[in-house]
Amino acid sequence: MLKPLPRQFQPRHRRPLLTVKPVAVSAVVLSATLLASGSAGHSATAGAPRPPAAAPAAPAPLFAEDASLVLSQLDGQASLSDAPAPAPAAPPPPARPRPVAGLNQTQMNNAAAIVRQGRAQGMPEKGLVVAVATAMQESDLYNVASPAVPSSMKLPHDAVSTDHDSVGLFQQRASQGWGSVAELMDPAHSAALFYSALARVSGWQNMSVTAAAQAVQRSAYPGAYQKHADRAAQVVAAIA
Repeated sequence: MLKPLPRQFQPRHRRPLLTVKPVAVSAVVLSATLLASGSAGHSATAGAPRPPAAAPAAPAPLFAEDASLVLSQLDGQASLSDAPAPAPAAPPPPARPRPVAGLNQTQMNNAAAIVRQGRAQGMPEKGLVVAVATAMQESDLYNVASPAVPSSMKLPHDAVSTDHDSVGLFQQRASQGWGSVAELMDPAHSAALFYSALARVSGWQNMSVTAAAQAVQRSAYPGAYQKHADRAAQVVAAIA
């Protein structure tokens, strides 16, 4: 058992080595702690390697049916943009005129070709009457082929007759410079040739129907055209 120390060796109340106000100590400690932790955090952040940037998200997979739909839509847009504009529809052919003045349908169709060609050339009404009356006398409004002109027999025609090399509605002659056989056998073209010749006759508008027709045709029967004038006028009036 230990013996108690002598009195002189008994410890007395010790004086503190350093006295600091509690508030000041707390502030200093807090500041130092914050500085230390900030510096350490900064150093750790600066020194530590950065994680690699995240790769962009991969696109959603395109299924076969989706690709087909997209391609078909693109093809459709390309075809719509590249396709030429549709051509305007051709006007319907004129209706066949109802026969008048004792004509049959074939004769009336030929008369219509004559009248419409004259209107296309800007001929006045009297010129149309002269042309129809002339064709009534020359061919009875039939498109006539001639055995004397073999090529005319191979072309569309309504009747056959022989008068030198005269052919067509107006019995025009290729040998006299009226045109080719194919042109003279075409009702509209042969009418166009007649109107062009009539327009070159000075003062034809003031002539009688027979005088105007004779100035173009130079027929051996110059007075034969006048008897068709009234019927020709009726036919012209009936053709739109």
